[in-house]
Order: sequence, then structure tokens, then C-alpha cells
Amino acid sequence: MIDVGVLIRTDFCFTLVNMGTNQTGKRFYQVKIKSLDITSIKELGRLMGPLQMQAFRKAYGKILDLTIAETYIEAIASLTQYYDQPLRCFMFGDFQLVPTVEEFKEILGCPLGGRKPYLFSGFLPSLSKIAIVVRDSTRGLDHVKQTRNGVVGLPRKYLEGKARDMANQEEWVLFMDVLALLIFGVVLFPNVDGLVDLAAIDAFLAYHHSKESPVVAVLADLFDTFDRRCEKSSA
Repeated sequence: MIDVGVLIRTDFCFTLVNMGTNQTGKRFYQVKIKSLDITSIKELGRLMGPLQMQAFRKAYGKILDLTIAETYIEAIASLTQYYDQPLRCFMFGDFQLVPTVEEFKEILGCPLGGRKPYLFSGFLPSLSKIAIVVRDSTRGLDHVKQTRNGVVGLPRKYLEGKARDMANQEEWVLFMDVLALLIFGVVLFPNVDGLVDLAAIDAFLAYHHSKESPVVAVLADLFDTFDRRCEKSSA
């Protein structure tokens, strides 16, 4: 059985190339998968002791577990061949494998009860709101902010440096917030290498301030990624 949780860490990092069809009319793809480098985030997680780890899980569910979960690239490449775009599921003959909200809720450890689902408003968060979390000035963030391939965000190395400084000063509450922000930007909603997208930071702030659940957004992002890759391969 393939754990759909492995898709979360690699769902944006594959490319489908149409390789034609077989005698049954099924289209096959050559799949190129680019794994995420999350070694530095795992190292940050190991800076926490048992009490901090317990507090992190209470605040952010099981999202840290995704950084240590083993990802089977071959399984994802094989699973991709069975994605049915119109039905938005994986078809194995008459059997359908459908990632569900309930499964992703369990994977992320973010209960939906009492929380409304996060929906991107279309507006990026202000630097002043982000500055409160990372303990920097708005001017400082404006100086380090970058735009790559049309995506606006904060450098991953900058945020990792902030987290290490907070750990060295034993400011564990602040450290956990920045670590969670990194996981949102690098693991849950990855976009551009080395950059934490402001749109991903918006999802984090919605969870952190308003307790909005990211479960539905992560699942929707998964389906959207498969759909867009299939459309590109058909073009």
C-alpha cells in the first residue's frame, strides 16, 4: 500500500513527458522527480529537546514528521502513471485510489474540528506581520526579500539562520514558530528552490493567528499539481 503522505514532499517537483500510448490506449509518461533537500530542516528539528518537541507537536500537529518520513521516488513515479485527470484519482483497473481530506488530516495531525479551512485570499501578507514572527524589522525583511521566477519570498537560509539564533538564545517558542514557517514553505507548499514563498507564509500566518487548517489547501495543491503537469505533457 502506498502512503499518500509521500506525495506531499514531492508533489511540485516532478515533470511528466508524454511517451505515447500502448495497445490499450493508455498514455504513459516519463517521470522526472526532483527530491527536496530538507537536511537543514531536520537538523533544526533535532535542536529541540523532548519538552520542546512535545510543545511543537501540540501547536503544529505532525508536520515535523514529514521531514523524517522516507520518500520512495520509484513509488511516486509508478503511481503517476495511473493518475486519471478527469476523475482526479489514481485508477487501477476498476479500483480507484483517492487521497482524501481525512487521510491528509491524519498525515498532518491538524484536526479540522472548530477550524475553518484556509483559503488564499489572493493578497500576500504584509512584511510587518511576518516581522513579528521572525523578530526582525519591516525594513530588514524588505532588504532580504527576493523575487525569483515571478515568486516573491524570503530566502530559506535567512529563516534557517533566524531559527538557529533563537535556539542558541533558548527562545524556544519563537524557534518553533520559525521552524513551522519553514516547514510550511519548504515541505507543505514548496515553490522555488531556496525561497519561502510569501503565499506559503500566508498559509502559516492563517494557521498561527486564526487557527485556519491547511489540510484542504495541501490536498487541493496536490491535485492541482497533477492536473497542471498532465496538461503540460499533453500540450
